Amino acid sequence: MSDYVSFIANIKKKTGIDLSYYKEAQMKRRLTSLYEKKGYRNFKDFYEAIHTEKKLLEEFLDRMTINVSEFYRNAQRWEVLDKKIFPELLSVNKRPKVWSAACSTGEEPYSLAMVLTSHIPIRDISILATDLDVGAIERAKVALYPERALKEVPQSVKKEFFVKDETFYQVKDEIKRTVTFKQQNLLNDKYDTGFDLIVCRNVMIYFTEEAKDQIYTNFSNSLRSGGILFVGSTEQIFNPAKYGFESAETFFYRKI
Repeated sequence: MSDYVSFIANIKKKTGIDLSYYKEAQMKRRLTSLYEKKGYRNFKDFYEAIHTEKKLLEEFLDRMTINVSEFYRNAQRWEVLDKKIFPELLSVNKRPKVWSAACSTGEEPYSLAMVLTSHIPIRDISILATDLDVGAIERAKVALYPERALKEVPQSVKKEFFVKDETFYQVKDEIKRTVTFKQQNLLNDKYDTGFDLIVCRNVMIYFTEEAKDQIYTNFSNSLRSGGILFVGSTEQIFNPAKYGFESAETFFYRKI
């Protein structure tokens, strides 16, 4: 057994994260660069160090994560979601159908669940979260995050929905249970319909105009009339009417 295969098995045992879901050449290159920089000779020595040094474990997790996200990213937009958008949607449907598309490592769908708890009982919260990257989804399911991912999270929310050890924050099971993760390719796979809210932030910037056009059309078809699309702070839609949208708030679009 190669030392990399042993490393994968040990990391899965320690963190619940399965590195075999990542492209091997790409991940090996990224991690070899990290352990050489830290002065280790191979994956065996590197794992022994990770096992005993929490700071190195955190650095390893940051390095292996291709998708970088955080909770309550752009906090002012989340306030608009909380104070204006959710009350509007909940006046129509008390158990809203919510989709976090391109959910990365789970910060976004868990944030949605946390915000919704102030409006409806947690048992009524159900969020679909999808991403193309199976490795990111595996990390999302583990729901273990470094402190930097929580810099926008209100203190009261940290206390209520996370368990903290010396280094990491663990999302509590009651929130984890509200989210269902699935792999999905936004350009190829079929979309579900009847959503009250679709959140897709900070991913459209990686697509061509042609691809964006296709995805926005699909999102529009997936929303119920009056449903909302919430996009990232660099992803304003300049011709929303083309997709059957009107502006509800900055970066929020309502299906007409």
